[in-house]
Formats: sequence, structure tokens, C-alpha cells
Amino acid sequence: MSAAVLAVILAGVTAGASAETIRVAIGTQDTTINCATGGLLIRELKLLEKYLPRDGRYKDVSYDIQWKNFTSGAPLTNEMVADKLDIGSMADFPGSNNGAAFLKAGKRSVFITVLSGSTLGSGNGIVVPRDSKVTLLSELKGHTISVPFASTAHGMLLRAVAAQGWDPQKDVTIITQAPEVAGPALQAGKIEAHADFVPFVELFEHRGVARKIYDGAQAQTPTYHGSLVNAAYAERYPEVVVAFLRAAIEADRLIAAEPEKYSELIEKVTGIDAAVNYLYHGPQGLQTRDFTWKPEYRQALKTSIETLKLMGRDSPLNAETFVDDRYLRAAFKQAGLNYEQRLANKDKLPLKAVDATTGKPIVDLQRVAGIWVQGEPKVRHYASIEGALADLRRIEAGGGKARAVYVHDLIQRIKLLAPTSWYAIDGKGQLSAFLQKDTAAAYASANRGRVLDFAGAKAAVKPAS
Repeated sequence: MSAAVLAVILAGVTAGASAETIRVAIGTQDTTINCATGGLLIRELKLLEKYLPRDGRYKDVSYDIQWKNFTSGAPLTNEMVADKLDIGSMADFPGSNNGAAFLKAGKRSVFITVLSGSTLGSGNGIVVPRDSKVTLLSELKGHTISVPFASTAHGMLLRAVAAQGWDPQKDVTIITQAPEVAGPALQAGKIEAHADFVPFVELFEHRGVARKIYDGAQAQTPTYHGSLVNAAYAERYPEVVVAFLRAAIEADRLIAAEPEKYSELIEKVTGIDAAVNYLYHGPQGLQTRDFTWKPEYRQALKTSIETLKLMGRDSPLNAETFVDDRYLRAAFKQAGLNYEQRLANKDKLPLKAVDATTGKPIVDLQRVAGIWVQGEPKVRHYASIEGALADLRRIEAGGGKARAVYVHDLIQRIKLLAPTSWYAIDGKGQLSAFLQKDTAAAYASANRGRVLDFAGAKAAVKPAS
């Protein structure tokens, strides 16, 4: 369908049948929280009903809205190919599997939007049991690593192993394991390492069962979650597809304005701790909610298709034609938003806050920190890690407790959970945070400092008065 034809349809010129019942069957991944704006929030807030067309060819239409939740992309894809679902959300790598599966069945699906992603590659990661002595991926040669097969984390793991110069068939043993199995296995020390996707690496960290040793940002391979649609469905009902995207855009606006509130809603529905949801969806989050098809996300799709070949799954899938941004551009226009302006913007959700102890605006974001105090509706923000930890000591001395403490990796520029991070303190008492101990040690050595764990970092600062 040409852009001109789409424009005519979206203008409401086309005449259509009346008294039709249109199914809108959407597959979600509720626990994959990066898909929240393309599923959970739309469903829970009933946003799709708000935007479905009711005039023109849709004047007398009835809608049969169906929602079905999945824990990963593979079973969602099976139901899309079987025509049981019309729209589904998943990451770039399982999305490539989706496109390949449609082609194999003589059909076609298209990626219509990004929902959330990282141009750096953050969001996938590798963890080890909390008490493991392993601190680097390079130490896992000859060991067993579990991962949900056919997931975006699987693709990340294969690329990370290849970057080490290892043969994935000989130098490591990669086994399949779902997140719900991996969590207890990590806690019991039954597996040596586990690779996973949003949000399970950080969830395992937050719950005290694991420690992250590798983040996808280190591979500098962009990744994203987005939504796909059966191409034949989109051709038949383009306005419905645009309505879905309008609902997603509103969901994004709402969570950007009140990330704590909607992080709580996600926890209520999924059981994923609000503190972890906020790690992703709050200001300067681990990933960025972004609907536009940035070159990095298009490259991520190409990389995912290439990764299929590493698994022996060659496919004629073409990244250029697999993305169809016409519906998204139409949704942006209807919402009064500038698509090209957003496309050019790579900034994370900005942090607009004052320091919780000094009251001064936070300007430098290199060493910002945050504390979500139990019983408080909003996260407290701090211009420095030492300022945050000093206030944390005061809070704890008064009988309070932190729901979560956040810091940022000085080198990778990714948001971290403070209790499992490493720190370097310099001669002036300034703290810097790092994902990995060796990076903290290198920084400390270069700045005449020393390396600390979280307990050591807390002890190194005086409680705020």
C-alpha cells in the first residue's frame, strides 16, 4: 500500500461496510516492563478504547478487544502466525524471529514502533549468584550460562561470547532456562551464571539473589522492545493500528509525568518490584522510552537478523522492509507531536530536580543518586553519591528504610542499583560508582583512591545532620 493510499484512508475518505465486528487481539509481555506502554498500561488504563475510530467507515463498527499475556516473545509469535493475535510486543531479536516465522508461513509481519530501548545496548545482562567470586565475563570460560532461548538476551549472550573470541559450542555451555526457574537456581547456587532481558537481571539483584557482572551496554550493541502487527491486518485496518499507537503515546506521556505512580501500578499487576520498574522508567533510566525509529534501532534489527544466522536460522527477512513507520508518523501527527524532532533527540528522560539535602538544582548528572524511602511516594534525588549515602545513614538512624538506592556508572552512564555496585573514593572524599570491580579499581588507581563496596561506601561518609 502506498503512502498516498494510506493518507486517503486515514483521512476517512474510504467508504466501508457497516455493522462489522473488528477484532483487536493484542499480545503483551507484562513482566517485560519495557513493553508497558504497548500493553499493560494501555489495557489497565483503557486507553485503546479512547482512540479507536468511531466515524466514517467505522461508524457502526463493534470492537472485540482481546488481551493475552506472555512471558516471552516466542509463544506470542506462534499465536500471531496462527492468526490468533493481531498485534504483539517484543524485543528486536525475538521480533526478528517473528518476521522470519511469518515469512516461512507465507505471510508478513512488520515492526510499527519502538517502545523502549537503549542506543548503547543496556537492558540485557549477565548475573552470577550473589556470593560468587566471579566478577567478569572473561572468568566464565568453560562454565555453564543459562538464558531464555530465542530471547534478546540470548542474542546478547552470543555476541558477548563472540567478542571474547570464544566458540559458543566449545568454550562455554549455554543452556535454556526461563527467568522464573533461574531466580531460585541462582539463589540456591545451582547455576554459575544467567543471562536475561528486562527486567530480570536487575530484579534478581534487587531481591538479593544475584549480582550483575555484565551489561549489554558493554557490547555497544543497540537494543529495543517494540510492537509488531500482522501486515495484512494493518492494510485492512490502518486506523485501528494508528489508534493503538495513539494509546501507546498517551501511556508514555503518563508514565513520564509520574514514574513512581505507574511503577507502582506495574508492580500491582506483575509483581515486579516498583523500585525496579522505576530503575527503567524513571528519569535517566536504564533504558529510554522512545517510539521513533532511530538509526541505532534499525541497526539493532539488522544485527538481530545477523544473529539468527549464528543460530543456523537463515531467513530472507529484510530489515529495511520489516520496519513500517507510516502508522507511527500518522499517530504522531494526530497527537500534535513532531516525529522528526523526536527522531533526532537521543536524550533520556531528563532529571529535573533539586538536591534533597541542599535544595539546590541538580545540574551535573555524572554522579547523581536517588533514594526511594519506604512510605514516601516520590524518589529523593541528590547531586552526589556521598550526599545520598550520608542522608541514607541519617534516614536509617531514624528508623527509616530505603526501598531502593540508585547510582550511575561513571563510565557506562547507566543507572545502577547501589547495593550491588562498586565504588572508588578519591582523596577529596568524592565517590564514583561502577558496575564492575576492575573498572572501579582502575579509576581508583588513576585518582589515588581506593575501591569500596556499598557497605564501605556508606561507612566512608558521615551521616547528614
